[in-house]
Amino acid sequence: MSDIKYHLPKGSSGDGPYDLVISPESAGWGHSGLRILTLVPGEAHALSTGDSEFLVLPLSGSCTVTVDGESFQLAGRSGVFDSVTDFAYLPREAEALISSASGGRFALPCARTEAVLPPRYGRKGDVPVELRGAGNCARTVHNYCLPGTFDADQLLVCEVLTPGGNWSSYPPHKHDEARTDALGNPVESELEEIYYFEIAAGPQGPGFAYQRVYGSAERPIDVLAEVRSGDAVLIPHGWHGPSIAAPGYDLYYLNVMAGPGPDRAWLICDDPAHGWVRATWEARS
Repeated sequence: MSDIKYHLPKGSSGDGPYDLVISPESAGWGHSGLRILTLVPGEAHALSTGDSEFLVLPLSGSCTVTVDGESFQLAGRSGVFDSVTDFAYLPREAEALISSASGGRFALPCARTEAVLPPRYGRKGDVPVELRGAGNCARTVHNYCLPGTFDADQLLVCEVLTPGGNWSSYPPHKHDEARTDALGNPVESELEEIYYFEIAAGPQGPGFAYQRVYGSAERPIDVLAEVRSGDAVLIPHGWHGPSIAAPGYDLYYLNVMAGPGPDRAWLICDDPAHGWVRATWEARS
């Protein structure tokens, strides 16, 4: 039986101005969170960051972010399938105001941190765009806030666009324990992860996709969720993938990660039963 507590359907976890609220407390873990904020034209929202660092990442629309005496104009985008977007970084213990003249929807990924970094603007043109996989495993990754792409203390954020009919987050992988190899080199990091989904509609209405998460006898987890726009899936541990885009419906998901390690790193381990698939991509790309 699927662990339904890890699948949050649209509307099941909203609060006030937020369509979705995932906090460390609500998720039952210690580090990562996500809010989805909708603003009508001319509306503004005050955000206290508390013990966490945040991004303001437009999903649709534009906004102005004012924090610690600085203002950042985010041009945003018309929708998640249209382009990469610019974004803003908000530090811990900050008071921010997010205002939108034309209205829009904004993702607010966050991670608990002890460090206070300066607020900053992330240029659209500086976001690395990665083509990953090949054939029916091909997808496009926007690496907004990862080690080497944008500086943060604990927060890791990227988004993935998968064409309809393709398999993404594949082969299944995990990052739920800090491990090193025989030489002491780190090979896996411990990270909690949130998947937030949007799916392009078809001519007859909304689309859908599927998300798989599974564990081991020692750390069981069992999720096979049909996901739709506005849904989220929590991944506290275990192998995750594939994310399957139904034919005819392009799939978008936002990944938010954070963990307890002192080093901010995204180090994954493929499921040994399926990792061989990566070796086939070179011949097909």
